[in-house]
Amino acid sequence: MKLYFSPGACSLSPHIALAEAGLSFELERVDLKAKKYGKDKDYLKINPKGYVPTLQFEDGSVLTEGPAIVQWIADQVPEKHLAPAPGTMERYHLVEWLNFISTELHKQFSPLFNPASGDDLKQRQRELLARRFDYLHSALGNQPYVMGETFTVADAYLFTVLGWSKWVELDLTKWPKLADYVARVGARPRVQAAIAAEKPPKK
Repeated sequence: MKLYFSPGACSLSPHIALAEAGLSFELERVDLKAKKYGKDKDYLKINPKGYVPTLQFEDGSVLTEGPAIVQWIADQVPEKHLAPAPGTMERYHLVEWLNFISTELHKQFSPLFNPASGDDLKQRQRELLARRFDYLHSALGNQPYVMGETFTVADAYLFTVLGWSKWVELDLTKWPKLADYVARVGARPRVQAAIAAEKPPKK
């Protein structure tokens, strides 16, 4: 099993999920601008969408889209409780969270990283994200993780996305519960291991 990733991208979420699950996998770094991996291999032949993450299985088949990938990972190790059991209301609440993170947070960051975005658009996006952070601050409350007491794949995704705030002039200290949340998740040993594994090798 191989995870195609790019440092700083949302592929950190399934990387964390794989680490927390304790599954065996390989990492393959992708140059998203060139759409290449390895020395000069065409990434579009692996994932025609051209972005990460992609999870490739031993038979060559692939699964794309982070929310789908992390749920598949969680279902391989139900004893780790990375996702509630399929068919339960709790599982649908997990899907609810994954959709919120994907559409209302992840995609709203995109214009802030786009050089073609004007200052007015970027300011509107920051204001929109600030409102979403207000909601998150209230919804998280005093519980340690999104779903309550248990770390799930939704936390891998939310941690990844909130980590982009520091690059786009969104100071999480304005939302102390979110800042504490990022620190809490970031302190998990397997989260630290995933982050370290994505750093380029020292020359």
